[in-house]
Amino acid sequence: MLQDLPLFFAAAILLNITPGPDMAFFGSRAVSQGFRSGLVAFLGVCAGCLVHTFAAALGLSAILQTSAGAFLVVKLVGAAYLLWIGIGLLRDTGNGGLQLDGALAAASHRKVFMQGFLTNTLNPKVALFFLAFLPQFIDPATPDRALAFVTLGLLFILNSMITMIPLIRFFASMGARVRADSRIATWLNRGCGALFVAVGVKLALSERPA
Repeated sequence: MLQDLPLFFAAAILLNITPGPDMAFFGSRAVSQGFRSGLVAFLGVCAGCLVHTFAAALGLSAILQTSAGAFLVVKLVGAAYLLWIGIGLLRDTGNGGLQLDGALAAASHRKVFMQGFLTNTLNPKVALFFLAFLPQFIDPATPDRALAFVTLGLLFILNSMITMIPLIRFFASMGARVRADSRIATWLNRGCGALFVAVGVKLALSERPA
């Protein structure tokens, strides 16, 4: 059913460590709010990858590849969401969410999870990536391509966890001193906000791959 799995895992590691919007999001959360928040953000991204995996398995991602209208709608929604996050960070004072306890902390983690989930899910280029990347490791003769898609998607997410969780811990350790100074936290939020605004604008101006 599957083929070239060693090559798949090697390629997945390289793809996971390549900086992008997802890494920027959970990395900034780990620096500004600690390991747990960064991990929750990362799990939200993983949940988004799961959506793209099932979409590829069911053929829904092919619609984005063949329909300019569908790609445009998803692209603009995703860009608007990234801009919304970015503007929110630019307006943040740096204190919100740094000292949490009880129910407030739990609510914040739900919000962080959903932000990671939507940041990944609403990016049509991630959907097209899964549609283009996963079939290279599926035996053309396999009778159940949908199951093969799901299996590879789960393996990709597992590989991401093995690769990224130590990196999230590293980001969190770097942020310990940052979180002790609200002025640094403010500028960190503004820097991350500017990054998300830039990524949102870039996504909005991007074209559907031929």
